[in-house]
Amino acid sequence: MDSCASRAFKDLHFLLLSTPCPGVPDIIILCYEILGCISRDLPDRIAAPLPASPAPRKSALGGCQCPLGTAHSPTGPGWDRHRDRDRNRDRNRDRDRDRDGDRERDQDGDRDGDWDRDLHEDRDRDRDWDGDRDRNGDRFRERDTDRDRDGDRITDRDRTHPRAAVPAEPPPQPCRARSRSPPRCWLRPKPCQGSLLQDSVRRYLQLPADQTVLILHAKVAQKSYGNEKRFFCPPPCVYLSGPGWKLKQEQIKARDLGEAGFRVCGYMGLDSMGSSLMETQKLSFEEQPDAKGFSCAKALYISDTDKRKHFRLVLKLFFSNGQEIGTFHSKLIKVISKPSQKKQSLKNTDLCISSGSKVSLFNRLRSQTVSTRYLSVEGGAFIASARQWAAFTLHLADERCSRSEFPLREGYIRYGSVVQLVCTATGVTLPPLIIRKVMKQYAMLDVDEPISQLHKCAFQLQGSDRMYLCLSTDKVIQFQASPCPKEANRELLNDGSCWTIISTETVEYTFSESLACIREPVSPVPLIAALQLTGGGDVAMLEVQGEYFHAHLKVWFGDVEAETMYRSPKSLVCVVPDVSAFGSDWRWLRYPITVPLLLIRDDGLIYSSSFTFTYTPEQSCIPGQQVLSDVPQDSDKLLDSIHQEFTRTNFHLFMQT
Repeated sequence: MDSCASRAFKDLHFLLLSTPCPGVPDIIILCYEILGCISRDLPDRIAAPLPASPAPRKSALGGCQCPLGTAHSPTGPGWDRHRDRDRNRDRNRDRDRDRDGDRERDQDGDRDGDWDRDLHEDRDRDRDWDGDRDRNGDRFRERDTDRDRDGDRITDRDRTHPRAAVPAEPPPQPCRARSRSPPRCWLRPKPCQGSLLQDSVRRYLQLPADQTVLILHAKVAQKSYGNEKRFFCPPPCVYLSGPGWKLKQEQIKARDLGEAGFRVCGYMGLDSMGSSLMETQKLSFEEQPDAKGFSCAKALYISDTDKRKHFRLVLKLFFSNGQEIGTFHSKLIKVISKPSQKKQSLKNTDLCISSGSKVSLFNRLRSQTVSTRYLSVEGGAFIASARQWAAFTLHLADERCSRSEFPLREGYIRYGSVVQLVCTATGVTLPPLIIRKVMKQYAMLDVDEPISQLHKCAFQLQGSDRMYLCLSTDKVIQFQASPCPKEANRELLNDGSCWTIISTETVEYTFSESLACIREPVSPVPLIAALQLTGGGDVAMLEVQGEYFHAHLKVWFGDVEAETMYRSPKSLVCVVPDVSAFGSDWRWLRYPITVPLLLIRDDGLIYSSSFTFTYTPEQSCIPGQQVLSDVPQDSDKLLDSIHQEFTRTNFHLFMQT
């Protein structure tokens, strides 16, 4: 039995030793102890080839320490390979665990840093908004203090009927957590920036220092063929006016640039031309007695190689020190081949001349270009000038009315009509004239067809005996025509009585850079053409229509900025400011308030216009109560009645050009 058991356990011992399991020696010893077949030297014999490890090691299979308290490591190439693999796997697992721990700590640190940074940003933004609100409140309080200091009348009235306090601005809406920007809205200037700009606008309104660029040109241009050069007639003219030019001269002198640095020079050409100076004409401005700068481009023409039907003139202005002022464009000019000799039809309205349009008149003796004279006004008298020409408004007058009444009519000008010529610059007018068609130096008395561009015509004084408007050298005189013996409907004229008529256009650009340090060109200069009001009360919106608008413009009602939205290069939309922004005593108003409309660029450049905006109170009378125009300040009863009346007043708005 012992031999059999011994042999069986030997086979089991051999089988277990050949199995790569770290707990095999311990299992063998445990089996021998249970069966009582173990001898004193058996553990030594079994454990002799298996040296013990210096420290206990956790089993790769997840088991516990050896039950006998001693860890045994079997030998052999197979076991060494498994043991090394287990150790490498343990080391890799420990390294991965350490790396995961470091990554988690880094993520926790970054998350804490982001939260702290967002918290600081939110706190800074809240402090900025609180500071802006406090500054706005200070500005409103200062403005009310200044208005209360203006006069004793308002103070006494307010003492009787205290004014309502200026409503405080609503607090900003709370932002969501970790918000990077305030809610989307129309952009408003910072309070400090708006206050400085508002002060500049107030100074400008008190003493405007405008700089005006005025371009006069013909509405049509005759094309040149081959080698001929048909220069534009009348030639395009440029006028520089306004006190802002003198102020600019003083600023340049203060920088020690002298007179040479202020002189204005320019170049004019067609809009499709390149930048070559050979294709443009240089302009040198000369000062006139009325302090205006004047220059004209006498050598401009359009060649037959240019196939366009319309074009524009481009004017570029510089100071003589090289600083660019800006680029300015004319209106569209229609290209024609030659004056129409046929009977003009009203279907082609581009060439017809309507009542109220602007025209120019010039005369060429013996059809020579060098002898061209232009009808102009100088010193309140009509002259024939070889250098400058004037634009006249041609009105269609009523033949049945006297000269003093001068009623105007609408429609197209026809030969035989009574017209009135009014100078657009000075307002000087000629007596009523009858316009006649000229053919081969004869005035045609029975022609009533529409007048066309570049037609030759004569002007007969209404009620006179064949007296016509005529030039003699540089003077304008009256010439008596001779009747034609063969044809009663014709009258013989001289060369000085034959005028060529052509429609003209005027473009005026006005800006002011006296209150701002402008380094950029002033162009594009916006032009306002019309205003369109929608809504009323607190939701009144004003659409500004015109040309050359851009996103850096803001609409101002006097010295009050309006919230402005850029829609297109031809349209701006703004919110009409409340009438209370123009006076603390607005509740007592019994008269309209008219404020100018301005466009101001972001850098402070002011573009003025001829448009104004008017706030008008609707007079709502109380039944049985008399409305008085003059209210004594010491009458509490009358003040109370006025207060009751105007608390029921609703302001309505309208535009005025």
